[in-house]
Amino acid sequence: MRTSALFILLFLLACKSVFSQRNVDSVSEGKIITIKSADKYIYQDKDSLGKFVSLVGHAFVEQGHTKFYGDSIVLNQKENFLEAFGNIHINDADSVHTYSQYLKYLGKEKKAYLNKNVILKDGKGVITTNDLEYDTQFKIGKYFNGGKLINGKTVLTSLEGYYYGGTKDVYFKKGVVLKNPEYIIYTDTLLYNIDSDRTTFVCPTTIYNGKRIIKTQDGVYELKRKKGNFSKRPFIDDSTYTFTSDQMAFDDSTGLGEFQGNAVYRSKDSVGGYDIIANNIKTNKKTNAFLATEKPILFIKQPGDTIYISADTLYSAKVSDLKKIKYVPSIRDSSTKISDSIATATIDSTHDRFFEAYYHVKIYSDSLQALGDSLFYSLADSTFRLFKDPVAWAKENQITGDTIYLFLQNKKPERMNVFENALVISKEGGDYFNQVKGNVLNAYFKDGKIYYMHTKGSPAENIYYALDDNKKFVGVNKSSSDVIEAYFEDGKPQRIKFINNLEGTMYPMKQVNHKDIRVRKFKWLDDKRPKSKLDIFLN
Repeated sequence: MRTSALFILLFLLACKSVFSQRNVDSVSEGKIITIKSADKYIYQDKDSLGKFVSLVGHAFVEQGHTKFYGDSIVLNQKENFLEAFGNIHINDADSVHTYSQYLKYLGKEKKAYLNKNVILKDGKGVITTNDLEYDTQFKIGKYFNGGKLINGKTVLTSLEGYYYGGTKDVYFKKGVVLKNPEYIIYTDTLLYNIDSDRTTFVCPTTIYNGKRIIKTQDGVYELKRKKGNFSKRPFIDDSTYTFTSDQMAFDDSTGLGEFQGNAVYRSKDSVGGYDIIANNIKTNKKTNAFLATEKPILFIKQPGDTIYISADTLYSAKVSDLKKIKYVPSIRDSSTKISDSIATATIDSTHDRFFEAYYHVKIYSDSLQALGDSLFYSLADSTFRLFKDPVAWAKENQITGDTIYLFLQNKKPERMNVFENALVISKEGGDYFNQVKGNVLNAYFKDGKIYYMHTKGSPAENIYYALDDNKKFVGVNKSSSDVIEAYFEDGKPQRIKFINNLEGTMYPMKQVNHKDIRVRKFKWLDDKRPKSKLDIFLN
C-alpha cells in the first residue's frame, strides 16, 4: 500500500511539474490543454518525442472555453497536441458541438481533425461527414470528401463544405444539392445561412419548384420567407409559359413578382396564347394578373397573323375575377357565331382573360391596324374596345369615331361597330377621298377585308368618286340619307345604296373644290398609321 501511494504521489508531482513548465513555455503559443478528469491516468516520457499523458475512460480535457471529451485521450504536453479515440465530443463555448470517433487536435493552432461518423451541431443545423477540419478559435469547419447539412426540413449535400460558426453560414462547393418539401436546387457553389434559411447563388443554378423550373447564376432565395431575388438574366420555365428578364424578384407566400429589364413572357400555347415584353412587369401568381410598364408590347398569337399591341401601360387579369367587382356588359348579339362567354355564369379557362391598355395605344396586324387612347380586349368574347378618338385601318379604309368595337372570329376581323362621329375614309387617288359619315357605323369583314358597311346618321353623309371602265374619274357625288349601305370588293367601295330621304349632287371633277366638299371633321391620318410591326417596337 505504501509503495502504491508513493508512486501516485510521485506521478502527480511529475505531472504538476510538467504542466507548470508547459504553462511557462506556452505563453506565446496559446492556452495550454488542461487535464480535467479521467478514469485512469498513464504518464509516459518518450525522451525526444516528449512527455505523454494517456487518459482512459471518460477522458475530459479543456483549452480555454473549448472542452474535449472521449473514451481515451493521449496528450503530448510538449507540443500541446492530443489524439482522442471513441465517442469524441468537442464543446466549443457551448455554441458549436462536434462529434466523431477519432480526433487529432493541434493546441497551438487550435485546429481539430476529426473523422469517422463526424457530426457538427450549432443549435439548429447538423452537418454530417466522414472527415472534418475544425478551427476552434474561429469556429470554422471544412470537409472535402462529401458531407450533408440538415436544417429542419432542408437538406444540403456537397463534395466540399465550409462552415462559419460566427455567422452561421455554410459555403457548399461541387455537386451541391438542396432539398426541402417545396424545392430541389442543383448547383456547383452555394452559400447557405442556417439561421435565416437563406441561399445565395454565385454560379449556374437550377431550382425545381413543382412544375416551375428556375435557372439563374446570381441571386438569393430565402427558403423560410419564400422570397427570391435574382439577376444576370434568370429564366423561369413553367408548365404553360416561360419568363426571363435582367432581374427578377418574387414572393411565393403572396404570389407577387416583379421582372425588370428586357422582361419577356412567352406563352407555350402557339395558337390562342399571348406573349409580353416590357422593361417592367409586375405579376400576381395567385390571381393570374400582371401589370406591364416601360414600353410594354403584347403579342396575341394566331396562325399567320399575330396581333401586336403597344401602350404606356398594359394590365391583364381573369374575366371571372373582373365580373366579381363590376358589371361586364354583353356586346355580341345573337346573330354572331361566337357565344357571348362574358354573359354566361362560367367561362372556359382558356378564354378567361382580359387585357387593358392605357394611353398611346397602337395595334398592328397584317389585316388591321389601330390607334387609341385606351383599349379593352377580352378573350371571352374576342372583341377589342377602343376609346377616346380611336382610329382603325382596314386595307385602304381609315375608320374613326368616339368609340370602336372590333369583333374577331378565329382571331381575324369579323365585324366593327363605331359609335358617334363615325367616319370612313379611303383614298381614291391624288387628293381625292371617298367618305362615309354617320352617328353609328357597322362594318363586316371577310378574310380580313371589309365587304359590307351599314351607316346611320341624321343624316348619314357620303362623298363618292365615280370611275369609268378605264379607271378615269367621272365626277364626285355628294349625298346624304338616313341610311347608307356600301358594298366593297378587295377592300374598295363598288356600290353605294341610300335609304330614306336621299339628297345628292353629282359634280364634274373640275367644277368643285374637293377640299370644300369634304365632310365635317375630315382628317386623313395615314402618317400615324403603323405600317409594320417595327412601328410598334419603336413606339
